[in-house]
Amino acid sequence: MAGTKKTGCCGTEAAPGACCRVESLVSVDERGQMVLPKEVRDRAGIKAGDKLAVVTWGGSGGGMCCLLLIKTEGLADMVKGMLGPLVKELGIK
Repeated sequence: MAGTKKTGCCGTEAAPGACCRVESLVSVDERGQMVLPKEVRDRAGIKAGDKLAVVTWGGSGGGMCCLLLIKTEGLADMVKGMLGPLVKELGIK
């Protein structure tokens, strides 16, 4: 349709190749720890002491198909954005 903008996976206007790509490969050690490469941390604005929420998508058979890391302040903003209009509509203060 003319005048319709495509939306990317992050709710932004879609740009070719701007969404859902493999940034790097990481290994999990015997203690369950992994290291995010410096380039990824820098681009995501992740610094020492930041808290990340682990968000999962369910897969078939009760497993998980995807893991997503979101900085907690970003998650809070996302929840406020989704629930704020609903709370306002319901008249909850």
